[in-house]
Amino acid sequence: MILTFEKRSYKNQELRIKFPDTPGRFMETELDLNDIIQEMHVIATMPDLYHLLVELNAVHSLLGLLSHENTDILSFKDGLLVVDLLQELTDIDTLQESEEGAEVLIDSLLEGQVVALLVQNMERLDEQVKEEADGVYNTLAIIENMAEFRPGLCTEAAQQGLMQWLLKRIKAKIPFDANKLYCSEILAILLQNNDSTRELLGELDGIDVLLQQLSVFKRHNPATAEEQEMMENLFDALCSCLMLAANRDRFLRGEGLQLMNLMLREKKMSRTSALKVLDHGMIGPEGSDDCHKFVDILGLRTIFPLFMKTPKKMRKAGTVDKEHEEHVCSIIASCLRNLKAQQRTRLLSKFTENDCEKVDRLMELHFKYLEAVQLADKRIEGEKHDMVKRGEILDDVMEDEFYLRRLDAGLFVLQLLCYIMVEISNSGISQLQQRVHQILNLRGGSVKVVRHIMREYAENIGDGKSEEFKESEQKRIMDLLENF
Repeated sequence: MILTFEKRSYKNQELRIKFPDTPGRFMETELDLNDIIQEMHVIATMPDLYHLLVELNAVHSLLGLLSHENTDILSFKDGLLVVDLLQELTDIDTLQESEEGAEVLIDSLLEGQVVALLVQNMERLDEQVKEEADGVYNTLAIIENMAEFRPGLCTEAAQQGLMQWLLKRIKAKIPFDANKLYCSEILAILLQNNDSTRELLGELDGIDVLLQQLSVFKRHNPATAEEQEMMENLFDALCSCLMLAANRDRFLRGEGLQLMNLMLREKKMSRTSALKVLDHGMIGPEGSDDCHKFVDILGLRTIFPLFMKTPKKMRKAGTVDKEHEEHVCSIIASCLRNLKAQQRTRLLSKFTENDCEKVDRLMELHFKYLEAVQLADKRIEGEKHDMVKRGEILDDVMEDEFYLRRLDAGLFVLQLLCYIMVEISNSGISQLQQRVHQILNLRGGSVKVVRHIMREYAENIGDGKSEEFKESEQKRIMDLLENF
């Protein structure tokens, strides 16, 4: 089959060169070529034989048809047929059937600069034509399949023009469709745990593109479930990008804080995700500028009502209280960590107003999460005890699973609440410290428990940051605890 394909491909090429201006002369060879490409779909049922595609140079020839110099309608069709075939060959279930075959195929495609060729091919497609719009969709499917099989290729793919094409397509003034949704998905995949693609997106003004696209959802909810999915993908992409310090600055300059703050006030579907973005933008020492700007744009007036009461509407949007409370507490904790001078004073005065009602709420949440985590701990202890009895070994995998269950119960939120408690008690405002201790005593809480939670928090702080930062931050927390 491959030899037949090679022969027909060669014959077609030969006649094209001989009679470039009379398509009639190579029409027959063109149809023969189309037929054999269709027949080759059967290879996708036998990934064990993929090595033959490579050994017999068929991958190279197929990619050659993608980069056809000829822009006539016939060669155009070849490109779409090749995309169709590649999409089926790289189907993720098929790739997982034969690891060896898949590795060989993906290596060969990457060697042939497949992503660059696919992007060039998409540049030529007119999505007003259904067949060509399908071609774009199938191309994105090839990229998704390859990225799922080998996540390491995302960096290279992004640099071969894909990132630029995705951003251009996302901001194109075309009504929302399946391709736009797919673009947002691929973009989010490229940015996952990948600083070099986040950097590239920032350099290509991608932060502005994301903010412009999301601003639509400030006052309007997505019209369909698919459009909502796209909105979530774009928010995820933005959160990913903000993990990189350089993008925080771009986010600040692009007035991202103002947009998120407005979304929180507008009470639309975008509110939940806007909260998550603010959390990502303000966390850690790199979030300092964002924290100060947030206070300047009166963000405290938006965030504290959300702290005082978890909105009912957010529950409907499918998020649980814990997620909402975690983001809100994390934002307040970041502000306490980063704010200086008059902005810090404004934040602390929020805790004293209305007879310290914010402190009362803080303590209410503290006991809620303390109870949940203690209950989880008790169950885990019971299970560990049973395992020892049965003579089973407690390995790292089990330990990790137990830790995840504690996080699920709300350990991180509890740590944030304790951090806020310790920070405001050290603020030099005696009224705050008195109220914290008064409620602790009243409800049978203890300083010892808070210290224990804070030590555990300090141990896990600054993952992925420098040792120097880790040490200074741990020391800072220990100093706060000394005076608590």
